[in-house]
Amino acid sequence: MAAEIARWLTPWEPLYWLIALFAIVAACYVRGLARRRRARDVLPAIAFFVGLASMYTVMQTHVDYYAQYMFFIHRAQHLILHHLGPFLIALSMPTAVLAAGAPLWLSRGMRGLGALPPVAGLYRVLQHPVISAALFVGLIYFWLWPSVHFTAMLSARDYWLMNLSMAVDGLLFWWFMLDPRRPGATPTTYSIGLRIIVLWAVMPPQIAIGAYIALAPDTVYDVYAVCGRAFPISPIVDQQLGGLITWIPAAMMSVVATLILLRLGFVHDRSTASPTEPAVTASRPDERQTV
Repeated sequence: MAAEIARWLTPWEPLYWLIALFAIVAACYVRGLARRRRARDVLPAIAFFVGLASMYTVMQTHVDYYAQYMFFIHRAQHLILHHLGPFLIALSMPTAVLAAGAPLWLSRGMRGLGALPPVAGLYRVLQHPVISAALFVGLIYFWLWPSVHFTAMLSARDYWLMNLSMAVDGLLFWWFMLDPRRPGATPTTYSIGLRIIVLWAVMPPQIAIGAYIALAPDTVYDVYAVCGRAFPISPIVDQQLGGLITWIPAAMMSVVATLILLRLGFVHDRSTASPTEPAVTASRPDERQTV
């Protein structure tokens, strides 16, 4: 049993720099939790580690092997990389904890890098509502374009470019969406209403492509027939399952995020109307400013 678990946890195609990156982030977060020793960090920490672990699992365990040989597992992999994992990480508001746990040289280096005009300018562009929404949906469509998908699944370089681009874009998008600070606190902190509009704008394209794949009468992605499937299910069933994953849970993430933003807006309004309320209520939305 232990040998089987160890085999599953072994990277199928290890990227050692990526494993090191996950390890550094996890170590900084644990160190930050130990230094802060705040009870209110417990629930965010659970969300953070579930998000981080889920992204690691689909990239650097044997799950990645099955994602290369089954379309529906590939779609579940991208659901985690582009939606669920980044969503949970952004929801946990981890910057204050990471800053508390990061070595001084790393903290200074990240601040210095973020302060560089080209980096800051690029970040502002990527976090513009229109560009952020276009990239979020555009990457899904680009990597699911049959000819592009065929090439990506047969090329190790393109395959990792696909997965990493989905992960980075997911982190950027959900970081923009779930930013708890007051609108206008930074150039990239937009109003609650505008962010909800963006969330609902990205839903129809995801529903459309998921429905197209799930309801297609013929096989759209032939690459899995070339490589062979890991499980003995028919190609059309594999495709239908993948389409449903792209269609329903991905779109539902916008609904969940909308509910969170509505609550965040209520917290903002309540703290504005009652400035004498306990500081804990108003401090969470501004926690990222400590980084």
